[in-house]
This record gives sequence, structure tokens and C-alpha cells, in this order.
Amino acid sequence: MYKVQYSKRGPVPQDVVELIEFTPPALQADQVLVDVLAAPINPSDLLTLTGDYGVLPKLPALGGNEGVGRVRELGPEASGLEPGQTVLLPVGIGTWASHVVAKANRLIPLPEQADPQQLSMMTINPPTASLLLSEFMPLEQGDWVIQNAANSGVGGYLIQLARMRGIRTVNVVRRESVAAELETMGADVVLVDGEDLAERAHQATGGAEIRLAIDAVGGSATDHLASCLARGGMLVNYGLMSGEPCHVSPKALVFRDVTVKGFWLANWFQQASREQQQALYGELTGLIASSKLKARVASTYDVKDIRAAIAEAATGGRDGKVLIVPEHN
Repeated sequence: MYKVQYSKRGPVPQDVVELIEFTPPALQADQVLVDVLAAPINPSDLLTLTGDYGVLPKLPALGGNEGVGRVRELGPEASGLEPGQTVLLPVGIGTWASHVVAKANRLIPLPEQADPQQLSMMTINPPTASLLLSEFMPLEQGDWVIQNAANSGVGGYLIQLARMRGIRTVNVVRRESVAAELETMGADVVLVDGEDLAERAHQATGGAEIRLAIDAVGGSATDHLASCLARGGMLVNYGLMSGEPCHVSPKALVFRDVTVKGFWLANWFQQASREQQQALYGELTGLIASSKLKARVASTYDVKDIRAAIAEAATGGRDGKVLIVPEHN
């Protein structure tokens, strides 16, 4: 059995991880041994390895924050689960592994007919996309939203969810080559980022007011989005893909009364009730299980190839997520 651990941080994320062979301890009464089926490599994982994420775990730490597994063995008092059952793994447990041990009450049963690779990506990106559309600006059918990094994991989910809700999207990307794929997902407009973004967005939407902008990039890209907003609009930042602070001109803040806010899913969880969390994940699980909501997968790697997987995930130009899919003998 294998797990991925890191005891330092550095500028090249694949260089700081090491593959550790381990034998799981004897299960406590309420514990479960789980075969990991799939676990994604997210941008936040890479930033954690380089030391650039906003909150960093103590070292040494285990890699992987979300994933899906199959119950292998139950402790004598573990209830509510059966061997062979597909389960959602707890956030932050160290999912870049062939196997994990967790308490039974922290494992959430999942539909057996659903694709485990799609389910493995449901903990972070889909709820982020859903909440970005619902928590900051009241939107009605026919309203417009603009986002950058539209071909990212969150961006793809946001396009699909917006389409389901009757919300139209302007999707800003760095490469024209991804436009066709995003349009297949349901994107209404796809534009390449640039200084004249506001003019092109105005033309593409027929002059419609855009009241919500969603930024994952930072730097000058933030101001490009802000320039597209109507008076009184809101810009929400949830990422820093450029590695630069968000730049917003006083033209937006002062003269058009644009508001800038940040979003971090962990903060929402701290404030949301259990009922709100269950409602959110219940909806998303149903959509993913029925293949109405999905993400592109660029490639899969066995956990033994973790360094190659991280290296690919850290490169630009990918069309889809890199997943760890452990081989089980």
C-alpha cells in the first residue's frame, strides 16, 4: 500500500513529494479501510506544495484533498457501510494514496452506478461553482455572468450549472482553441482575454448588463473583468492563477461602484448549516450521478507515478483534470 507525503515545500511541486510504502494499522472499532478509486490534483494542491496557498498544513503532510474509494474492510463496530460500497472520502485525509483509513461516520455512501472518476471531483469544484452563482448576486433567468479561467475545473462546472438555471455566460480564456469545447458544455460566449475585453463583451452580449464577474486569475485579468461590469456590479475572486494580486482600477471602484469580494469554500462550510450542506451536495451528487454535470479528464496516473502526475497538472494548456487512479492487485 502506498501514500504520498511531503516534508518540505518548494517552487517545483513534484520535487517535494515522496511515495511512502505503508502497512495500515489494525482497524479501531469504528474505522474502515478503503481502496482509493480516484483522486484529483487541484490547483490548490499545487499551491500547497509550493507554499503559496493561503492556509498551509503542518509538515510532514499527506497529499490529496478529495477523492472516492471503495470499502475494503470494516472495523467491528463500523456501521452503515458494506464491503464493496463506493464512498466519498473526507476532505484533507490524504487521498493521493492506494488506501486510506477513516472513521465510518466520515464516509458518505455514493450511487454505485456513477462514474467514480467524476464523483472524485465533486467535493471542491462543483460546490464552489454553484455557490459563486448563488451567494453574491441575485440572478434571474436570462441574466449574464462573466468569468475568467473558464476552461478550468470550476469554470466548466459553472458553465453547466448556469445553463441549467437559465443564466447566460461570457467565458474568458487565454486560448481560442478551447472555445469549441466550452460551447459544447453550454457556454454562450467565449472570448480571449485582453485589454479591450469590455468592448468585445458588450458587443457579444448585445449591450446587456453584466452584474456578476467571477475571477480566478488575479493581476490585470481582474481589472479586465471589472471593466465589463455594469454600475453596482460585483466581482468575486476565488483564485490566484497568475500569482499576482488582484488589480482593479478606481474607474470601476469609484465611478461605477463595483464591489470586490473573495470566496473560499472552507469559510462557507464553517458558516453553513448541516441542512444547507446536505442540500448542496445532494443536488450535485444527483447531477453528477446522472451525467448531467461532468468535468473533463486530461489523464490518469497510478499513485506510484505521482511525480509525473503532478508535473503534468502543473503545466498550462491542459484540457481537463489530472487524476490519481491507483492500481489495485
